[in-house]
Amino acid sequence: MEKSGSVDSLGSKRSSSRKPSVDSLSSSSTSRSDKSAQAKNPSGMSSDSVSTSPELRVCGFDKNALTDSNKEEPQLLPKENVQDMAKDVTYICPFNGALRGILTVTNYRLFFKCMDREPMFVLDLPLGVISRVEKIGSASSRGEVSYGLVCKDIRNLRFALKQVDDTLRKSIFEVLMKFAFPVSNGLQIFAFEYGQLFPENGWKVYDAPSEYRRQGLPNESWRMTKVNDHYELCETYPSTLVVPVHIPDEELRRVAAFRAKSRIPVLSWIHPESQATITRCSQPMVGVNGKRSKEDEKYLQAIMDANAQSHKLFIFDARPSVNAAANKMKGGGYESEDAYQNAELVFLDIHNIHVMRESLRKLKEVVYPNIEESHWLSNLESTHWLEHIKLIMAGALRIADKVESGKTSVVVHCSDGWDRTAQLTSLAMLMLDGYYRTIRGFQVLLEKEWLSFGHRFQLRIGHGDKNHTDADRSPVFIQFMDCMWQMTRQFPAAFEFNEYFLITILDHLYSCLFGTFLCNSELQRIKEELSKKTVSLWSYINSQLEEFTNPLYVNYTNHVLFPVVSMRHLELWVGYYIRWNPRMRPQEPVHQRYKELLAKRAELQKRVEELQREVTNRSASSSDRAGSPTRSITPVQTFV
Repeated sequence: MEKSGSVDSLGSKRSSSRKPSVDSLSSSSTSRSDKSAQAKNPSGMSSDSVSTSPELRVCGFDKNALTDSNKEEPQLLPKENVQDMAKDVTYICPFNGALRGILTVTNYRLFFKCMDREPMFVLDLPLGVISRVEKIGSASSRGEVSYGLVCKDIRNLRFALKQVDDTLRKSIFEVLMKFAFPVSNGLQIFAFEYGQLFPENGWKVYDAPSEYRRQGLPNESWRMTKVNDHYELCETYPSTLVVPVHIPDEELRRVAAFRAKSRIPVLSWIHPESQATITRCSQPMVGVNGKRSKEDEKYLQAIMDANAQSHKLFIFDARPSVNAAANKMKGGGYESEDAYQNAELVFLDIHNIHVMRESLRKLKEVVYPNIEESHWLSNLESTHWLEHIKLIMAGALRIADKVESGKTSVVVHCSDGWDRTAQLTSLAMLMLDGYYRTIRGFQVLLEKEWLSFGHRFQLRIGHGDKNHTDADRSPVFIQFMDCMWQMTRQFPAAFEFNEYFLITILDHLYSCLFGTFLCNSELQRIKEELSKKTVSLWSYINSQLEEFTNPLYVNYTNHVLFPVVSMRHLELWVGYYIRWNPRMRPQEPVHQRYKELLAKRAELQKRVEELQREVTNRSASSSDRAGSPTRSITPVQTFV
């Protein structure tokens, strides 16, 4: 198998203004087998300003989403209504000081505008981003009351306004709390009201049978089963499952009884050549007495036997070994190598959701609102955030390496198989399969490995729920997207999408504008009729692909990416975590430069095609004159 450096092998070149980093040059890849204005800007992106000044510009916000600057209200989306408005409100901005202006609250967003400044200042925040609202202290000597808004996207916002004299009239912040937490107040999430029409129905992006057929399934070793058609086998799994062909449905039910939450091992991905597979599941219910299941042992043997290239199976347990052992006290545990012949168990030492939640809390303290320059590196290290990112990426890399280089099938699980397992399988599949590195392929990956396999988005994010102390909240998906960004940095030409695409997905993870990330499982989404009652995020993204396309992308579908996961090669994602600090923003908007590069690329590609046609025509005419048969000319593939 041929190996080559990541950047050069993918045919990309960095901007001449910046030298290649050590990170990208150290990474490696291997190659197998040589609309309307509203529709384009649904105001789902949080913003701090509409100014074009570099000092106030915010990544990812389009000023066209707003109306004339002389108006007090935002441009409303379909079914968005103004609920309250307050004049003479002060926004205490950590970067620009106290700003007086008009605050508007709708059933979807908070909108603050200060027109006393030049350039004008605007804050446009979807209410879904708000984690909690706090009243700070008592009324000041001027009769003003302060409110603090703690946000899920790193920010903390603070406002001060005059106390309402009329005791019967609700404060604008009481109105805000009602619509920021609709689930807690018996209201519908705004996604169920928003009815914007887009050219494409994003709910049709993913079709499970089609995706498995793309992988060459079913085949002589694997079959699609209907055992979970009505979600009776496992209510947190999708209806379409791929299992070993020699295991009948009755045995699947017995295996389900031995796996936590009935999440049996099922296929996620199969290698197109070696037939090595990535299967995912939950922990076995061995308990303190070391319970065994002959059906489960036979099942894992069948997974190994389906791959004729190897007589071994690797079981990757995402947890630290201590935590996995502690789970035995709750009836869980891990596979014994004595019980599972020819299987090797590997612990990946990735911590649980509570550790990750605390790590993000510490990171927020370090990066917002101000960064302590003198202790930046030690403060960042104390959060352990990049340490966790490294462990997740290292785990996925080991999985991808075993499948690609070792030609060995792997089984991946954590405790329940819907958090760390999703991180590992999806990252490993991105490393192995170039399809998932396209815009549409990435959408399919999220729909498949995260949404259909039951990552609990509703609980982890807390959509519309005021209970901010809920122990189920955790930044599991944010960590996955961070790992994605680390990979795009090491392989700048390997991904069809840009950073703005990743940030847009994360912003709409919270916005509650689209139905994509609502609910905890496929079954819940069907019961809530999300595909009929809400709009998919992919409808919005696929209606303006030029916004999210990477101009450096080179389509080498057979390349396998092996990123460098050393701490020396990982960076904090400044474009996401510190984007609200105006001093950290680039002087030149990168997003605009990408669009210019895309236009230039299209122009050059068109010129290349014209020249190829000209060469072909000349060759044909000269052959005719010579009276010889026309030679076939292989077109030269040129990548700009």
